[in-house]
Amino acid sequence: MESTTRSFNEVTCFGEILWDVFPGSEKPGGAPMNVAYHLHRLGIKSNIVSRIGNDKRGRSLLDILEGWGLSTQYIQLDTEHDTSEVQAVMDDNEEVTYEIVYPVAWDFIEWKHELDTLVETTDALVYGSLASRNDTTYKTLISMLGKAKYKVFDVNLREPHYNETIIKFLLDQANLLKLNEAELGIISEWTRPGSRPGSENIRIIQNEYNIDGIIVTRGGKGASFFSGNNNYHSKVYKVKVADTVGSGDAFLAAFLSKSNQGIDIQQQLDYASALGAFVASKEGACPDYTKEELELFIRNYD
Repeated sequence: MESTTRSFNEVTCFGEILWDVFPGSEKPGGAPMNVAYHLHRLGIKSNIVSRIGNDKRGRSLLDILEGWGLSTQYIQLDTEHDTSEVQAVMDDNEEVTYEIVYPVAWDFIEWKHELDTLVETTDALVYGSLASRNDTTYKTLISMLGKAKYKVFDVNLREPHYNETIIKFLLDQANLLKLNEAELGIISEWTRPGSRPGSENIRIIQNEYNIDGIIVTRGGKGASFFSGNNNYHSKVYKVKVADTVGSGDAFLAAFLSKSNQGIDIQQQLDYASALGAFVASKEGACPDYTKEELELFIRNYD
């Protein structure tokens, strides 16, 4: 079977860090931070490039990140804009919708010379579409993409915070793309309008943007990976869902972490699916766990 050969020993995650506010609770979040957290848990050095407000919420985020053992070196301090909060609401199907406040500190991530060295020396840059909603952060992202060795686009289409032209540009930069089924439908419709099977939508995106690998997450139905003419579908781990916040971010981190081990893509995909399910069975995007606990979960499930 096909295996991955690229190693990700150090990964930089760019974009939003924030507070997910639920009825009765709040937890740190933001896709780039979640990916960095899970990479760190899985033994991969990770960096976060973001921006917080000079306020209590921002200082609390820094304390939490430092408590997790994550570097805060590249998190900028904003004296004019607040630390981000997102109102999260879960529906009857356990899917989460978000009200994302604009503008906030991470909309103003500035380009600094220290980012040159960071992005040139790390193995991959993970970025999302939310980072393109404001010019300041978007321009910084463009500068980083111009220097990155390997680019991982973690799509996160949230109305009204995206623009078709910009998303197409970000797709054109990507070596690896991760998106869900709804996002797959939206993006393929831009390129070739009309209803068709999801696998055909994948081919449309592959051909249009020349992307090496595409991951499609399917919630409780697992995930699929497409590369060239090959496609793989993950094992499905059924769990009692606490919430689905951050499970896709955990999936991506696990997928990248296994690239270092030269295993075949099917195993890599199954491992990523397991962590996604494991996280969905816990509250919050960044539950406390060890690699050993994850491996025990996998063994017990098998």
